[in-house]
Amino acid sequence: MQFGLYAPIPMATVGSPEIAKAVSEALAPLPDGHLDAQFDLGVDLLTAADRAGFELCLFAERHLGNDIAAWVLASAIASRLDRIRALVAVHPGLWDPVMVGKLAVSLDRVCRGRMALNIVNGWFDEEFRMFGGTVLQGEERYQRTVEFIDILRGLWTHESFSYAGRFYKVEAGQLLLKPASPVPPEIYSVSRSDRGRDFIAGHCDWWFIDFPKSAETVDDALRGIEDAIADMSRRCERAGRKVRYALNPFIALGRSQQEAFDDTIQRVFTYDPDPDTRKIEQRMLPATRLGCIGSAENVRRQINRFEQLGIELLLCKFIPTAENVRRIGEEIVAPMQAREPSLSMAG
Repeated sequence: MQFGLYAPIPMATVGSPEIAKAVSEALAPLPDGHLDAQFDLGVDLLTAADRAGFELCLFAERHLGNDIAAWVLASAIASRLDRIRALVAVHPGLWDPVMVGKLAVSLDRVCRGRMALNIVNGWFDEEFRMFGGTVLQGEERYQRTVEFIDILRGLWTHESFSYAGRFYKVEAGQLLLKPASPVPPEIYSVSRSDRGRDFIAGHCDWWFIDFPKSAETVDDALRGIEDAIADMSRRCERAGRKVRYALNPFIALGRSQQEAFDDTIQRVFTYDPDPDTRKIEQRMLPATRLGCIGSAENVRRQINRFEQLGIELLLCKFIPTAENVRRIGEEIVAPMQAREPSLSMAG
């Protein structure tokens, strides 16, 4: 099992005094000599995660928000790390694929071949319009993303690459930098619709599984995950491809499930008395229903169940403190990685 985490930015973070400070300071100049609080937290958290055995960090992107831009944050921090891969979120329709191709190989080379792209089709129409993008719906949106990925891979693997699509055209495109390793950066994505799953099966390397957010029990969630993997496997077989599976659980350690959950909720409201309801209801709370809250033994047992379903990566959500990273590293990551290889391989 591989373990990842989110870079601590306002759109992805709960329960952090540093993030609350970054939001409160966002619309004013910083004091002389000070750095943005989310950047300071990112450096501390990700260097601790790197030492603790984490292997991937998602640098999410919210252009219309208080977040430091994903490419800037990833470039400033990821090159300092020894093992963590930088997974940078990109929205087709806001970025030109040739430009993203150049940004990606640039980051790949300063990270010694440890970067990847998280393709986000996008839902935030206001953000797209404000930042110069084109809003598309349905099939057109997926077709644009397919062309976007085709151009990236073509530029990464050819000296000169031309492409004539419906949404993008490239004539003798060149990147005079190539990826750091012979294997080009991997493509991650998430999608829950029928058309979106076909897109994942046909064009991506990793799928962040869309588990049932309405699941009332852990067993319900696991059955939903098992069904989703079976469905994706059939789609991949038809496409003649393979996709690897990732999941986004919320991890909170404590003497009991209730204690760990209560401590988490208390911290969220301590540092953000008026929290983002959408962030909590749509991102945090569903992730707590995946059974990774409570004693370390119970969390490890649940992770074993994920592995048995074929999941190879956990992109962990948790209260973002260096102390929490170290504890999860010591009690979850290290024991899981220390097992015999035959026991840790997914099917």
